[in-house]
Amino acid sequence: MSSTSNLSFEGRVFLFGNNVDTDVIIPARYLNTKDPAELASHCMEDIDREFAGKVQEGDIIVAGENFGCGSSREHAPIAIKASGVSCVIASSFARIFYRNAINIGLPILELKDASSKVGGGDTVQVDLQAGTLINRSTGETFQSEPFPAFMQEIINAGGLINRVKIQLGGTAQCTGLP
Repeated sequence: MSSTSNLSFEGRVFLFGNNVDTDVIIPARYLNTKDPAELASHCMEDIDREFAGKVQEGDIIVAGENFGCGSSREHAPIAIKASGVSCVIASSFARIFYRNAINIGLPILELKDASSKVGGGDTVQVDLQAGTLINRSTGETFQSEPFPAFMQEIINAGGLINRVKIQLGGTAQCTGLP
């Protein structure tokens, strides 16, 4: 589907349950690479073998509680972002995944009972600035807390490193692991 801005997205839902850990998002056997495209080719393969082949630019992951639990690897949000996923919505995120996602510019939204509000394959529209999720398939609208302004700036810049570079007057783009 499409991204209408860095803070507004519309896409097809890939639905996952609770406690999706970083070892499932990107299995440890693939951590010998820093290449985002290579990581994306193995994204979610231990929970959905066909995910990397089915996901399209702009699709959205929706999950239950504690998304991104497990190890603190930055590879997990990088694999998701590089696979084309525009946004991850979950009932809650593991703290370190939340920080890593923001730091690399992967938009995320906490929405209570997220996985019960949409179905796999539904089309949803997400607005991080307003904190809304509209299920285009059912017409329902759900409200969450919008991102604070400083986090919106980080996402709009494509991540924390890019935000700092912009503040310092630079234009270089950081897209993966250092």
